[in-house]
Amino acid sequence: MKRVWMGIMAVIALQVCAAAADTATVRVADGFDYPVGKPDAHGYYKARGFVQGGHLGEDWDCNAGGDHDLGDPVYCIGNGTVVFAADVFLGWGNVVIVRHGYYENGQLVCVDSLYGHLNEIKVKPGDAVTRGQEIGTIGTAHGMYPAHLHFEIRKNLTIGMNRSAFAPDFANYYDPTKFIDQHRTITVAAGSETAAIAVNTFSHPANRYSGPSGVRYAGGKYYGAGDGKGGSVTTETVEFSFSSGDEPVVVKVKTKRVASGGQFKVSRYEDLKARLPPL
Repeated sequence: MKRVWMGIMAVIALQVCAAAADTATVRVADGFDYPVGKPDAHGYYKARGFVQGGHLGEDWDCNAGGDHDLGDPVYCIGNGTVVFAADVFLGWGNVVIVRHGYYENGQLVCVDSLYGHLNEIKVKPGDAVTRGQEIGTIGTAHGMYPAHLHFEIRKNLTIGMNRSAFAPDFANYYDPTKFIDQHRTITVAAGSETAAIAVNTFSHPANRYSGPSGVRYAGGKYYGAGDGKGGSVTTETVEFSFSSGDEPVVVKVKTKRVASGGQFKVSRYEDLKARLPPL
């Protein structure tokens, strides 16, 4: 039943391209290029491909491997508008999502392109972007991975950063390389160079937190139950797990635990903050 509902939602999402309360007028895409080594991914290779039910995008790395491509430009694959640009943490790092409108068989169709693990974001939501424009740089998701670009193309315009709510299949995603290769050049009829497309269509999950028993969050710090040793200070490992509707991230940090008033402060909170989302 859940899969049937997901399929229905996918159909609705495809129809929302030109029918929504919130719209943006964009320059229609006249074709699509690769997001690195423009226009043909020169100097890069696909380190990991699209797998339905598994890896829902592609990982692009430079031919030299390692972190040689850290800071290299990431390009928008086609004309469109930025619908998301933020640090998502949670294994994603900095993410940009661009919505593209293009004509196929005489009908206006929309897709979202996602660029993840960025070192730097060079656009903001609402920006009009063009084919081949630099929108960010290749990163490591705050040091979680060797430098590479995670790249997706989505049919479903409601996914946003809430992937776990949608079926990991071709009802919601395209194989990015196949999509680009099939849409390198698109004829745009005179008078149809711009179009109004839907924006503000994403579903939004609630952030969730779990950690050691009794831990609470207040005033930008994490606190938990004291160890009852009358003010003694001990160093220990505390585990925090965060989720934002997608893959959970578990981080272990060594902290100074001060038994004072029944609470202890996680003194290395900044280490956590650099990798995890606010609650």
